[in-house]
Amino acid sequence: MRRHHRRRSSTPSVDFGEDEEDDEEEETSSEARMKCVSCKEDYSSRDAGTCRECYEEASETEEELKREIEDLKSKVNFLRFWAPPDPLHHLHHQRSSSTNTVPFCSDVVLIASHDDENGKSTPHPVPVPANRAVLASRSPVFRAMLENEMEESLSGTIKISDVSYDALRAFVTYLYTADACLDELMACDLLVLAEKYQVKHLKTYCEKFLISKLNWENSLPNYAFAHQHNAKNLLDAALSLIMENMDKLSKREEYKELVEKDPRLVVEIYEAYLSKQVNTAVHKDPVAKA
Repeated sequence: MRRHHRRRSSTPSVDFGEDEEDDEEEETSSEARMKCVSCKEDYSSRDAGTCRECYEEASETEEELKREIEDLKSKVNFLRFWAPPDPLHHLHHQRSSSTNTVPFCSDVVLIASHDDENGKSTPHPVPVPANRAVLASRSPVFRAMLENEMEESLSGTIKISDVSYDALRAFVTYLYTADACLDELMACDLLVLAEKYQVKHLKTYCEKFLISKLNWENSLPNYAFAHQHNAKNLLDAALSLIMENMDKLSKREEYKELVEKDPRLVVEIYEAYLSKQVNTAVHKDPVAKA
């Protein structure tokens, strides 16, 4: 919350012995002194209704509310069920649901396949139950699996590789609720799943979280991660931090590792850095700009 800088004005003294010019100045000063309807402090009449601090605070609050409304609209759209185009399918669903008190019961399971440090898979993975209709409504990839005669549709089992049980459970929970308890590791895991199964709402959600945790020290690994998983918003935010701290980052171990593992990324970073330097020089030098 923005703190207001209180502006106090003393009441001008009135001297009836002064000439007409002083009376006019006093009248003008009195007209110019008004009360803000928000903070009740004096403000200039030119601000028309409220002081500048309250006006700016109200504008910021309005923008925050607009963003919250857009987020809620996006969540509502995400949670809407996909409507099947076949009316017979809808009729069959109504009949089957009338005999079942839980219309969206679990009829499919997802199993996490994750190798440990020794390269061995979990011997007895714990299945995560889900509903076909929910999965199909949230992900076009799941929809293709479950509405065609693919192995997953026939067996009722979907195996998901390279994911932990905790991440898979959080993924399924998000498909039901559009919410997740995130830390940086979980956000990365869920973003990978969101990219793989084309859950755009979840991908955006994870990107926003990771961007909020960005700093110059973790900008390089986040840039590499965003590049690998096509997370453009995270990529742009990380690149901006990298270019602002290029001198410090080029001396870190993460930078040397990136040079060895993916020199193509380093080339892209330097191209962006040099382009920024050229643009800055052009703006500073009016002769070169001309």
